Amino acid sequence: MKRAVSYNDVAAFVSMPLSSNNTEEDSSSEEESESKSFPMKKLAIVMVGLPARGKTHIARYIARYLNWVGRATRVFNVGNYRREILGASQPAEFFDPSNQEGRRARWELAIKCLDDLILWLKHQHGQVGIYDATNSTKERRKYVKERLETESIRVLFLESVCEDKSIIEHNIMETKLRMPDYQNMDPERAVEDFQARIANYERANETIDDDEMVSYIKIINVGRTIMLHQLTGYLQGKLVSYLMNMHTLSRSIYLTRHGESEYNAEERLGGDPDLTEKGKRFAIKLAQYIHEEFTAQGKELPLIWTSQLRRSRHTVQFIPTHNVCWRALNEINAGVCEGKTLEEVKQQFPKLYEARLKDKLHFRYPGGESYVDVIQRLEPVMLEVERMREPMLIVSHNAVIRAIYGFLIGKRQDECPNLEVPLHVVIKLTPRAYGCEETRIELNVEDNETVDGSRLDSKLNTRCTKPPKQVFF
Repeated sequence: MKRAVSYNDVAAFVSMPLSSNNTEEDSSSEEESESKSFPMKKLAIVMVGLPARGKTHIARYIARYLNWVGRATRVFNVGNYRREILGASQPAEFFDPSNQEGRRARWELAIKCLDDLILWLKHQHGQVGIYDATNSTKERRKYVKERLETESIRVLFLESVCEDKSIIEHNIMETKLRMPDYQNMDPERAVEDFQARIANYERANETIDDDEMVSYIKIINVGRTIMLHQLTGYLQGKLVSYLMNMHTLSRSIYLTRHGESEYNAEERLGGDPDLTEKGKRFAIKLAQYIHEEFTAQGKELPLIWTSQLRRSRHTVQFIPTHNVCWRALNEINAGVCEGKTLEEVKQQFPKLYEARLKDKLHFRYPGGESYVDVIQRLEPVMLEVERMREPMLIVSHNAVIRAIYGFLIGKRQDECPNLEVPLHVVIKLTPRAYGCEETRIELNVEDNETVDGSRLDSKLNTRCTKPPKQVFF
């Protein structure tokens, strides 16, 4: 008897016998069978720490990363439950540990949030649930751990400790401006109320100790020090690698596709063509934009990354700084379809054409790549992006910019292939604790200017005595 097995998105699976003498076991539900044969495969990350320590920022970044690499992840924030059920305008007194009514209400909200996390992990195909709350007492953490382990969910505590007052003050200012609780409040009053809220939590706060017998990661001063205790498993190892690279400092990341190439004009896939005249005009406009955004304001030019293909490298040729050329930023490899138009693919490879339409994420060009392959080769690059603290300009290709843009705005893998990233548009992204600010700047390339070096230098009001340096990786 043959079995139909799909290997899409499966790193490992449990193989069951074809037949069994125990008919009662065979008739058990699929959910029970899964739980018995492969227990503890779901993971709950339980956040720990006082307010203004970057917990929510870290939780959202982890979810963004894990969703992007294909792990279904969701943040369950107790604060959101409070705002939805009780309203956003709860005063600092509500968080006073001696306020019995407030304490009872906060406990009920925490339980409801935890129940929803468990429901999502066990019955809605979730893989990693992030429980975002202060969880600042040993009693609370003991309850959460026991409840999750009763449901066969692996538990990892992640505590953010901050001893640097400047970081706390920065986080408070970010909260004052963007936290939903204080959107319509006077800024000074918002800061005063939030500091009082923090003081109330500090009265009952207990940091995680080894004697609690739990797996934990402790991040001190937003990553300056990271402590690990009893970590096991591949996914927890990936999290450590990610957390060692991430930070919560604000900076802008600029994304754009290369200028129009000869293949763009002919609607062909892949290849290594050069820029058209329109593409070269975009290179000029991009240099002008970067000059106005940085040099004209007395700022240093951003770090520039491109692919190793000509159309990407030549798009930054007029920006007077070196750029790093990454092979990992090259366009998706179209394999046997390289250099062909989609119409030619449809005529010559009709089955391939239909397969691509049905599943753009997993479709792999014969001899080439899929979007999943592109995301996998981009993962080390994105860890490096997370590590950087200065502004960056990334000039790459359609599939690659879609994947990077999807990462930065928190999209799942399956959403990346359909994101809109048109030619000759710069996407400026500024990550924040509660989201990502996005601005799109369309650069007009429809005029008939001649690409002329002397005219370019006069427009930029800069001198380029040497060509930009390019470093290949």
